[in-house]
Amino acid sequence: MSEPIRVLICEDQQLVRAGYVTILGSEPDVEVVGEAEDGGEAVEKAGRLRPDVVVMDIRMPGMDGIDATRLLAGPDVADPVKVLVVTTFNVDEYVYAALRAGASGFLLKNARPAELVDAVRTVATGDSLLAPAVTRSLIGRFGERIRPGGPVPPDEREHAALTLRETEVLRLIATGMSNAEIAEQLVISHETVKTYVSRILSKLELRDRVQAVVFAYRTGVMEMRG
Repeated sequence: MSEPIRVLICEDQQLVRAGYVTILGSEPDVEVVGEAEDGGEAVEKAGRLRPDVVVMDIRMPGMDGIDATRLLAGPDVADPVKVLVVTTFNVDEYVYAALRAGASGFLLKNARPAELVDAVRTVATGDSLLAPAVTRSLIGRFGERIRPGGPVPPDEREHAALTLRETEVLRLIATGMSNAEIAEQLVISHETVKTYVSRILSKLELRDRVQAVVFAYRTGVMEMRG
């Protein structure tokens, strides 16, 4: 039996935090290893407890979730921790800031308990969690900022010599699908999907799936039909 997913919960509201502990702690493959009331405490405890996933609120007294995420999972972190942001605020600026800070996923607090558990599992396996509605909103308002460098040069429309299958996987990533969902859609293994995603990011010189989503929309991949 594989080791359980180690989770640290960072939430300033005690009742909400207790709810997360109850929901996640009842799963046989999840272990809640710690709790934090603010971002600073989460960073300190993550350094000691080394969780697989940190469930992170955004707006908290002291250090907020954005700054804590940057310290735990930002581009300059040598050994980043996966962060799942869970918040009541379905505001584009918060989503954008969290993802730029290094978060692996974004979930609203009104999500069902099963969705929270699935989100933790998804992030723990290395997949990103970004709902299609959130993806479309980000593309519409922050596309140029998420992928730095200004307008895409015409030669990037060549898609860096992606194969037809890689282009198909990129299109599915851009709809907000997880690796597991892509595997089911294309009737291939999860490991094969991970290989395709890795190749796509490498060929396009993109940091993560969020940048891949932006690239797909800005270069016309989403309008293409195989």
